[in-house]
Amino acid sequence: MANRKIPQISTRKLPKQARSADLVAAILEAATQVLAREGVQRFTTARVAEKAGVSIGSVYQYFPNKAAILFRLQSDEWQQTTEMWRTILQDAGKAPLERLRLLVHAFVRSECDEAAMRVELNDAAPLYRDAPEAQAIKSSADLIFEAFMMEVLPKATAEVRSLACDLIATTLSTVGKEFSESPRSSAEIETYADGMADMFCAYIRELAR
Repeated sequence: MANRKIPQISTRKLPKQARSADLVAAILEAATQVLAREGVQRFTTARVAEKAGVSIGSVYQYFPNKAAILFRLQSDEWQQTTEMWRTILQDAGKAPLERLRLLVHAFVRSECDEAAMRVELNDAAPLYRDAPEAQAIKSSADLIFEAFMMEVLPKATAEVRSLACDLIATTLSTVGKEFSESPRSSAEIETYADGMADMFCAYIRELAR
């Protein structure tokens, strides 16, 4: 079977002047609105250009296709999440399990706050998830969590730490997505995040023994 072709998702060029940066920002804001209103199935470069009030040629100066626009929206979200992980997990002023608990709460709340957009971006993921650019962003988040596990489980084997990373990250992502698909109150988010954090902390303590 022939390999599935991966579309080009890198931007064609980076904006070097303020005017160009403003144009890209306008395109991305328009893309966010079109995605929220139309969904992935009706998302097109032409609709984005119309919403942004620019020519489709202006969009193509920076984004070769709709997959590139959607990937930029997704990569911005991934990078924000990665920075959140880094800020919380590398805070040496707090105990490791306290950091893990803070991360769970921050992640679950962010999933709920941005649920609608994340559902649409998840539907768009097949367009770019196998691209090298997507894998590179995910790898940077993996490295942050691996370093945290090295700190919290210094005597564990590499295999045990790898399993712990995968189990916690996968559970956070999968369960957080499922939980956020329904409207949640602040109290519900707090209670749910506490439960997940308790579960993860108990798991880490057991591994540390």
